Amino acid sequence: MSTVNSMRAIGQDVLGGPEVLKEVELPRPSPRPNEILVRMRAAGINPTDWKHRQHGGFLGRPPFVLGWDVSGVVEEVGIGVARFQPGDEVFGMLPYPFGHGSHAELVTGPARAFALKPAVIDHVQAGALPLVSLTAWQALAETADLQAGQRVLIHAAAGGVGHVAVQIAKARGAYVIGTASEGKHDFLRELGADELIDYRSTDFAEAVRDVDVVLDTIGDDYSLRSLRVLRPGGLLVSILPVGSDELYQEAERLGVRALRMLVDASHSGMRAVADLVEQGALRATIAGTFPLADAAEAHRLGDTGRTTGKLVLLGE
Repeated sequence: MSTVNSMRAIGQDVLGGPEVLKEVELPRPSPRPNEILVRMRAAGINPTDWKHRQHGGFLGRPPFVLGWDVSGVVEEVGIGVARFQPGDEVFGMLPYPFGHGSHAELVTGPARAFALKPAVIDHVQAGALPLVSLTAWQALAETADLQAGQRVLIHAAAGGVGHVAVQIAKARGAYVIGTASEGKHDFLRELGADELIDYRSTDFAEAVRDVDVVLDTIGDDYSLRSLRVLRPGGLLVSILPVGSDELYQEAERLGVRALRMLVDASHSGMRAVADLVEQGALRATIAGTFPLADAAEAHRLGDTGRTTGKLVLLGE
């Protein structure tokens, strides 16, 4: 039970399966200059959370508290923060990867990582959006400069990043092709996908041609095979930031381009996401919500790889 000087969080002392997650009591954080303190109302869980839980990733060895997505209410502002004040409802992505810690009652982060939560959505929706939306926005709008009328191929289109990327691409007027299992095609058509490929029965590299942009959310051989579907000068953007130089060498050989990127916290990006939400052009599909104390159960579901949309932890 948290007190005035403490908070509840979901921590871990060792790497491993969902069972390593446990509720812990930590000191109440205070915002530093240019930071805000947010009482978490909802915090999304992403594949990067369960990967870091199991393997450590960028964070190395525990102990640590996972979580980058957060939506909530500002409780306190640090010195120099002019953008927000206590009582504001905000949402954002803590700086990736080392700003983690949103799976807790209270969260501190740079004011620049947040935007005002759109009034048209609740905290669950807002808590589900930041990391996947910023990833898709930075890949498609900022890195690829996707334009109306261009053709974009989105891999794992029904996943967390994928189903948001479909909507962002449609909002920019693109023709959207997605790969997903057949059972998820109707869901993706509702989001606006123009053409869908069942990766279980069809080789996308044989079925698709003359694509301007590929959003690669899978990596491995998908990256190399995706280069073949690009038009001359087309661009593959991979959100898997580490990999072999063979990708760049093959892209050069084929007369196309390839880039790897890592999502970055951004106020302007969050404002762009908020604008799309307010226009009715973007929403998160919620695969399930869990009380903070049940984070391990949420991770078990995420580990199956069979969810559609986002899993979200709930604050008080």
